[in-house]
Amino acid sequence: MMFDQAAIGLILIVLLAMFVWGRVRYDIVAVGGLVVAVALGLVPAEKAFSGFGHPAVITVAAVLMMSRALQQSGAVHIITERIKNFSGTPIRQIGSLASVAAGLSGFMNNVGALALLMPVAMDSCRRVKRSPKLILMPVAFASILGGMVTLIGTPPNILIATIRADSLGEGFAMFDFAYVGLPVALLGTLFVTFVGWRLIPFHGDEKSGLTDPFQIDAYLSELAVPKASEAHGKTLSELEKLTEDIDVAIVGLVRRKRHYPRPPQHEPLTGHDRLIVQGSAEELDAFVQKLGLRMAGTKPDKSILVKAKQAVFSEAVVQQGSSIIGRTVGSLRLRGRYNVTLLGISRQGEASRGRLNDFRLRAGDVILVEGLENDVPDALQRLGCLPLAERSVSVGTERRAAMAVGLFAVAVGVAATGLLPIAVAFSGAIIGVVLLGILPVREMYTSIDWPVIVLLGALIPIGGAMETTGVTSLVADSIAGMAGVAGPAFLIALLLVVTMTLSDVLNNAATTVVMAPIGISVAQALDLSPDPFLMAVAIGASCAFLTPIGHQNNALIMGPGAYRFGDYWRVGLPLEILIVSASVPLILVFWPI
Repeated sequence: MMFDQAAIGLILIVLLAMFVWGRVRYDIVAVGGLVVAVALGLVPAEKAFSGFGHPAVITVAAVLMMSRALQQSGAVHIITERIKNFSGTPIRQIGSLASVAAGLSGFMNNVGALALLMPVAMDSCRRVKRSPKLILMPVAFASILGGMVTLIGTPPNILIATIRADSLGEGFAMFDFAYVGLPVALLGTLFVTFVGWRLIPFHGDEKSGLTDPFQIDAYLSELAVPKASEAHGKTLSELEKLTEDIDVAIVGLVRRKRHYPRPPQHEPLTGHDRLIVQGSAEELDAFVQKLGLRMAGTKPDKSILVKAKQAVFSEAVVQQGSSIIGRTVGSLRLRGRYNVTLLGISRQGEASRGRLNDFRLRAGDVILVEGLENDVPDALQRLGCLPLAERSVSVGTERRAAMAVGLFAVAVGVAATGLLPIAVAFSGAIIGVVLLGILPVREMYTSIDWPVIVLLGALIPIGGAMETTGVTSLVADSIAGMAGVAGPAFLIALLLVVTMTLSDVLNNAATTVVMAPIGISVAQALDLSPDPFLMAVAIGASCAFLTPIGHQNNALIMGPGAYRFGDYWRVGLPLEILIVSASVPLILVFWPI
């Protein structure tokens, strides 16, 4: 038994260290930990993948799909349209956006809620010439706070309810979390609206985020193709091979006064052609010299590309979990695979001025791509990037929105009354939105955050091993030993603070899997109700405000808001202190020990 305890303890420590390090994706780390646990006999081989069929995992997947259905139907768009004009003052703008973000996050995935509101926030900031830096962090924090209100608002609540059901025979109901979560969410939203945004520092640039960091006009050039040049008679594919060591992108072709934003790759160039290229002054000079081209008069601006065959420019932020994170731009082969051209990259509000092909992407980076109107949205979705401009909504929005909201309301009602388990109720709603054509089958699966699903499926058996080996009891007994000196209320506060601290550096689902069983064991060791301890874990796991890595929403706003790592704690620390101060009394009142 001692070996088993030491082994599972070491596995857990290594997993936590790898999660914090962040160089290897957390789902890969979790599966690796599971494989080691099975190899050492800590998790029975026949139960190795039992976590993937756990009700919590199914529920998380179903909620993510239902969130996408609400987005696709236009139901949320109808709501966001109503708040566009509330941007007269920072308080009005933040208050309206933060309130909607918190409200939506109570009933849909909070990452999806922020994704819908970010384009609205960016557009309203441009209209009133206000820095997005003041707005995005309060809105992101409000979207996290709103998830605490209901069972389906955030994965930690779903996990805690199912862990309680596994341990005690009955889980939490749909709105049990609201007794504490709703007052805390309201208090936190008021804080970020009236106080929090004033704490956001500016680093010498009061208009951070207002100017175009890419300045593409300055880097667009029109080049003539003389007959004596190396480019004459060659195709664009051949030119790209000849100049692969030069960081210049060919973004258009002018042929007989017609503009082609997607020039044919295999047609030879002639002396009548003009190339529209993008690159820094140094790279353009090298490009011209190598191919024997010449400048063709006045520099073009972006409008000549936009007018040509519905070419569009789109800014997008790289989301956490995107497949392009850690890869160089050159390795992505964007034009060949996705039919788009990368024109610029911005990190924390600063445009990259080096070689784009060698640039290694991170979560939160903002990219600027150019392509045909029909190609760009699909490319950004496949790349795991969130557009920072509002999307158009198809005709028939009201009818589809009503159907989606109706199915969602029925699922919530059925789950809240206990007629069906929540996983079954939401699965039924998903079938409904697919049959009604609200959510295509293809998007049903792409809407699932698969790394989170894999993380949960792998960690649940490891969490079970912690209990069967007695590690959870050992940790719980150590914490319970403080009760004689400090009292149960102190232990609830301690559990809340420890969970909150872990959530600032770890995925909140991983934090919950580790801390919820400890909370139950502490309560059992003291012969107290486990509910206040589980509620403390629920609040703590949902409060990741100190770093950009603690929650996906924090990472999502880092690039568009030009935030630095240290900016988060300036708003997050007083917010977390406020939450702890309010949560402990509320827990003791509504969930007595």
